[in-house]
Amino acid sequence: MRLNYISLILFLTWFTSCKSQTDKPDYQIHSVPFNEVKISDHFWLPKIETTREVTIPASFAKCEETGRVANFVKAAEKKGKFGTTFPFDDTDIYKIIEGASYSMSVHPDPKLDRYVDSLIVIIGKAQEADGYLYTARTIDPVHPHAWSGNERWVNESILSHELYNSGHLFEAASAHFQSTGKRNFLDIALKNADLLSQVFTPGKRNDAPGHEIVEMGLVKLYRLTGEEKYLSLAKYFIDCRGKENNPKNAYSQNHKPLIQQDEAVGHAVRAGYLYSGVADVAALTGNAAYISAIDKIWGNMVSKKLYITGGIGARHDGEAFGDNYELPNLTAYNETCAAIANVYWNYRMFLLHGDSKYIDVLERSLYNGVISGIGLDGKTFFYPNPLECDLTYKFNSDGTLDRQPWFDCSCCPTNMCRFLPSVPGYIYAQSDNKLYVNLFVTSSSKIVLTGNQVTLTQETQYPWDGNVKISVSPEKTGKFALCLRIPGWAENQPVPGDLYAYSKPQNDSVSIKINGKKISFLTEKGYALLDREWNKQDVVNLSLPMGIRQVIANKQVKDDLGKVALERGPIVYCLEAADNKNINDLYLSANSETVNGFKPELLGGIETISGQESNQKEGFTAIPYFAWNNRGINQMKVWIPLK
Repeated sequence: MRLNYISLILFLTWFTSCKSQTDKPDYQIHSVPFNEVKISDHFWLPKIETTREVTIPASFAKCEETGRVANFVKAAEKKGKFGTTFPFDDTDIYKIIEGASYSMSVHPDPKLDRYVDSLIVIIGKAQEADGYLYTARTIDPVHPHAWSGNERWVNESILSHELYNSGHLFEAASAHFQSTGKRNFLDIALKNADLLSQVFTPGKRNDAPGHEIVEMGLVKLYRLTGEEKYLSLAKYFIDCRGKENNPKNAYSQNHKPLIQQDEAVGHAVRAGYLYSGVADVAALTGNAAYISAIDKIWGNMVSKKLYITGGIGARHDGEAFGDNYELPNLTAYNETCAAIANVYWNYRMFLLHGDSKYIDVLERSLYNGVISGIGLDGKTFFYPNPLECDLTYKFNSDGTLDRQPWFDCSCCPTNMCRFLPSVPGYIYAQSDNKLYVNLFVTSSSKIVLTGNQVTLTQETQYPWDGNVKISVSPEKTGKFALCLRIPGWAENQPVPGDLYAYSKPQNDSVSIKINGKKISFLTEKGYALLDREWNKQDVVNLSLPMGIRQVIANKQVKDDLGKVALERGPIVYCLEAADNKNINDLYLSANSETVNGFKPELLGGIETISGQESNQKEGFTAIPYFAWNNRGINQMKVWIPLK
């Protein structure tokens, strides 16, 4: 009974998966919750299992080792000294609990459950009587962390991260309740949220959150409880932005009111979280001005500020977006957290608009810019993700070139803990009598439509192979639409807009068969719309052309002039010195002959690209970008000079 109860809660409340029980506005498309999707995929299942078996336990151990857990103990006892570097270090524990909760919802683990509960007890004791929870002040209120300010909230828009901590608390507590059905963590979060709703009101405080995420977290609490005050507070925080109309505040997207913004600026992670929260609030309130603003910002990002790997945030200074077309390779920042935020944002844009172009960007980020941030061992990480490494520029914030087991600011490792277990939730979606297949992953799910239940099953070797078999089995014969995403890369458009293009068009076309018979199909917003009467055991075969492609960048991207990048399907490739003796001497021509081949023994099993120019002594081998730096420090480059 307990598992059925938890499954029901997850189905009804997961952040975008439930249809409103009233006539209130909401997303018109709803995700199929990750715990309702069973995956047996050769690509994603090992990564999710590694997260469960290695990443989450190792990250909890680091929190114990580095004093993050001790900070909560000291706060409960009101004595001692804040023992870590940053006032947002509390969130590392919250994020790992969130990831552990996702993991336990599909893989029950009594030992992990008990450990998480023990942490929740410590967190609860650290919470002050009125709901305030922020160890950087509570340990020693007379001498708080230097970023915190002498009083609560006074530095919120600058450095304190008090609301950022609350946002991750809300996200983690929601996940824990949905996973376990227990209220112990949720009650702590609600007590804190109730305090915020009393403090941040017109006439009292109108601080714009300095590091956004509280907006997303409040929406989670609203969905769980139905309490309008949480949704209202999320909207209030959005509307507090830009009161001073000060360009200097662009770092935290606080330079002008949200509805006047039209460019992706400032700290890329904060921006992605803000735009995600804005989409949530817009969907739930029907605010068209919000949607118009994030549509414009998204257009700017995808056409002028997106890396070929799906990463965002060009500059180390401020971990920020650069100017339009400012996309350096060696000094690219591309924080792992920013790629994750890009996934969150693009998925919500899809839920708002139902257009596959947002999933195109999501997929690019997911297969390249996100998983490049974690080593194949599950316990070493990148903070930045450059597109070139020449062994002189030390791109990590601690002055290193290599993957690290932890950072003083360890937001990226703990963000991976919470993100990777949720990946199955991005595969399918539904709207009334439409079923969306967004990602191609060996998996199955039972999806409830109006008056019917449909079992979808995918079989594929994607991303190495473009053939996807989809079994469609409704409980009873019925008419509904199956919407198959046709990736932009399969239609000669790597990303929406003109930031990147293929050097040559691909002649092979997308093919779809139903029950063995090839069909013609209409597309709607990038989806093959298969609207028909479906019977049990119907089979759809989707074939996507997977040729090796050369990508060129818009001429205004100065760092990529005279260069190409290699792609195959959704995967971006790179040259690494472990496979190539002199990568700085390698070049390609427009007619370079290349071949691909699967190497099961290499880097966990990858498809490589190899080739040789006629007047080069050595051939070359390219590997997926996400797999680089798993064999030690090496030179690497994504963009390769043209002859």
